[in-house]
Amino acid sequence: MIVTSHRSDMLRPLRTLGLAAGLALLAGCASWIEDPDAVPGEEAEDAEIETEDFDPTEAEALEDPDDAEEERLERARAEGLDPDDPLDAAVLDEPESPLATRRVHFAFDSSNIRDDDIPVLEAHAEFLREHPDERMTIEGHTDERGSREYNLALGERRAEAVERLLRANGARSDQLEVVSYGEEDPLVDESNEDAWAENRRAELLYDR
Repeated sequence: MIVTSHRSDMLRPLRTLGLAAGLALLAGCASWIEDPDAVPGEEAEDAEIETEDFDPTEAEALEDPDDAEEERLERARAEGLDPDDPLDAAVLDEPESPLATRRVHFAFDSSNIRDDDIPVLEAHAEFLREHPDERMTIEGHTDERGSREYNLALGERRAEAVERLLRANGARSDQLEVVSYGEEDPLVDESNEDAWAENRRAELLYDR
């Protein structure tokens, strides 16, 4: 009886240990089964966030890379230009040529190119691109209002704005020179709104 009792006492902790091991094994299996389900759930949540952040207008912009070129061609046609007709050097001296326009104007205290002047500047850029030996000086001017230093800086910004547009359309940097005269070389030597509007300008001078 003592022995039997002893074996029973010995088996009791073994059974308890076995039961604990079994429960641990089941818990491990449950954990192993649940983990794969958790990962796709996080991926789905991430995918939903990415979808919400997606901007369809960005895709539309990427799908239409030729829109800017088409807009440029439409502006050229509106100005009576043939975008498919190369500009010969002789057209520089033709009054009806877009290259006959060598001056663009600006709003007060602004260096932004006006929409109406863009086709003309694009025509000059095309001419410079097709005639790599040609050189141009871009002069920036202002009206008389403001300090001399400020107007020299403003005239430079206006000339540089023209230069950037020409370069963006095919002219090379070594074909272009920028200079500012500020208020020192007025086109109209008067002090009124009409004169000031004429004097706020950039001049395009071919080096000939």
